[in-house]
Amino acid sequence: MFFKKKKEENFKFIDKGEGQPIILLHGLMGGLSNFDAVIENLSKDGYRVIAPELPIYNLPLLKTNVKNLTNHVNDLIDYLNLENVVIVGNSLGGHIALLFAKNHPEKIRGMVLTGSSGLYENSMGDTYPKRGDYDYIKTKTEEVFYDPKMATKELVDEIYDTVNDRNKAIRILSIAKSAIRHNMAKDITKMNLPTCLIWGDSDTVTPPEVAKEFDKLMPNSELHWVEKCGHSAMQERPEEFNRILDAWMNKTFK
Repeated sequence: MFFKKKKEENFKFIDKGEGQPIILLHGLMGGLSNFDAVIENLSKDGYRVIAPELPIYNLPLLKTNVKNLTNHVNDLIDYLNLENVVIVGNSLGGHIALLFAKNHPEKIRGMVLTGSSGLYENSMGDTYPKRGDYDYIKTKTEEVFYDPKMATKELVDEIYDTVNDRNKAIRILSIAKSAIRHNMAKDITKMNLPTCLIWGDSDTVTPPEVAKEFDKLMPNSELHWVEKCGHSAMQERPEEFNRILDAWMNKTFK
């Protein structure tokens, strides 16, 4: 599946469908293709889906952090004149959604977090792929999924090239460190906006205990499990992810 990206100002993004705006935010090692099935499903169901390519490798090194990635998302929302957005974030994308909700509560209507960082970056740090030989990268990539076959050669090659590129590796480390500084535990207790937690029951990056902690701390959250699924539910189990998301959106906003 291929969706054409727009390039406007300093933004690169997919923009498909009409209606309630939904922002999709990918993870640190993820990409827009992770959301292919979600984009296709939501854009056919009366929603306008915007999926920005986060400038993880394009910001100046000193500005490569969670705060400035959040600012980038806010700038895009302003540029497109969007209001009352719903943000769906995976991994780092979830962390950005949380910081956005803290900084711009007037612009956000709801959140969907899947395998989100924001609480346990100290334990999450060991899961960021490090520079090393190909077999090591392959093993670490496979561990992201319940089904190791999801870690295709194309995906492993891409991650291997990324983490062995010095400039990219430095930026990955910079973002990982900034995520630790932006722990959201104290903030999310004050976030009363509707939040749907969709979590793989076999997620080893942000384990089930993380999802339970989010659900415990957030005043208006629902936790849904995806069985036999790892860290990227919308990619590994797209039909189940879409089923949960559709039901929650219909119940919450329609």
